[in-house]
Amino acid sequence: MAQTTRMPIYGKAPPCAHPSRLTERKERSRKERQEKTRKSDQKPDDFIVYDSSDDDFENDPNEKIFLRTSHNFIDYLHSRETGMKEIRSVVNYYGQRHILTQEKFKEHPIQKLGNINKVFCSQWLSDRQVVFGTKCNKLMVYDVMKHQLDKIPSLKGSSSRQSLPGPPSEQQTGIHSVQINPSRTLLATGASSPNEIAVYRLPTLDPVCVGQNAHTDSVFDMCWLDDQFLVSGSRDTRMALWRIQEDELIGTQEVPTYAHVQPLEVKECQAAQKVRALAFNKKEGELAALSLNGYIHIWSADRFQQKLSRKLPSCQENVCMAVSESGLYAIGCRSYTLLLDQRTLQAHRKINSRYTGCGIRSASFQGNILTIGTGVGMLMFYDLRAGKYLESSINSSRTVVLKTSRGYVFPNEEFMDGFQQVKYTPAIYTHCYDASGIRLFSAGGPLPANMHGNYAGLWQ
Repeated sequence: MAQTTRMPIYGKAPPCAHPSRLTERKERSRKERQEKTRKSDQKPDDFIVYDSSDDDFENDPNEKIFLRTSHNFIDYLHSRETGMKEIRSVVNYYGQRHILTQEKFKEHPIQKLGNINKVFCSQWLSDRQVVFGTKCNKLMVYDVMKHQLDKIPSLKGSSSRQSLPGPPSEQQTGIHSVQINPSRTLLATGASSPNEIAVYRLPTLDPVCVGQNAHTDSVFDMCWLDDQFLVSGSRDTRMALWRIQEDELIGTQEVPTYAHVQPLEVKECQAAQKVRALAFNKKEGELAALSLNGYIHIWSADRFQQKLSRKLPSCQENVCMAVSESGLYAIGCRSYTLLLDQRTLQAHRKINSRYTGCGIRSASFQGNILTIGTGVGMLMFYDLRAGKYLESSINSSRTVVLKTSRGYVFPNEEFMDGFQQVKYTPAIYTHCYDASGIRLFSAGGPLPANMHGNYAGLWQ
């Protein structure tokens, strides 16, 4: 959970420097080598690996550091509180795993959403504020301490045509993405017109600029490459590269104003039909795009050039994608989640859903746990190390599943007859963890496109 390399102040060695720790380390390594040898004896000798011997541990230069390293969480807290110059780290997702396996997560439904229609995206702004975007094109900030909901004004572009072609019902595609840059100084989301982007300054949420003249249809997703460069993907199959230079856009007026910027480059995503999701693989320096026709497209982040496209095993309802710190891709489909190797884009694992046809609507990595939001109001958790769904420590025969409350659905005569005969559950279109990993915000709404409603809840 925690790791602290103790520095001597008085004395020669800290209390954690027990010689027995070295003996246990050697014994554990010996057993691991024996297990590898046993497995290799059962396979042909086409490939032979030679392991290090016990002599390597006798002359280990890191032996002193190992003895001075404490894994006691009390030592970590004491070192942090006293401000000592010791090397220390803590596993953020340990608390999340403990709370989940002990089934201590409790839902606190958010009741003040009013007539908001479907929450599509969300991000934690701080330890007390969550920002989210809705289908009715509203950008909202919720204070989890005061239980207060505030609306952020939408930014308009300079062009006279602010709406998309088609009936008004088709124009209301909403805000599908809210993204914060690595230094947490800028927030990018949808503008007043669904085919434009808006950038706000953090933490004040003052307007910075509107990006326009890049897309002819709704922007479905965005991702930051670094603190300045932003990529947007749209339903018109185009991808646009933007550069947000905050220093050049700051005005001198007392009233907050914002600029109108043009994209650096706009390119067609080949072999794609409607770019649905984007993810930046920092480890490989690649940008991944997911299209609704069942393809994943890999772009070079440095040159903003498409490198390859690969057909996925399933092309049914591929609407969400996430990437882990190690570069592993997770793609949500109708009834299962695909894990793709970042080097070959081969299906590393197929995680079948426990509920047939539930539809995977959101996915995120938190350490070694993959969180999956479904279309039937359930959050599931997959343990990547164990290769199975996270099991409860209270009842080992039961997996950890969070079932959401009902939310709210506005009356609709077209659906009321059939709606009253079935048990309604909201779709989890978005979820996000705070910095500590022990609080989870989940939100969504009705799965049918023509149904009007909302759901949001805080798990802690």
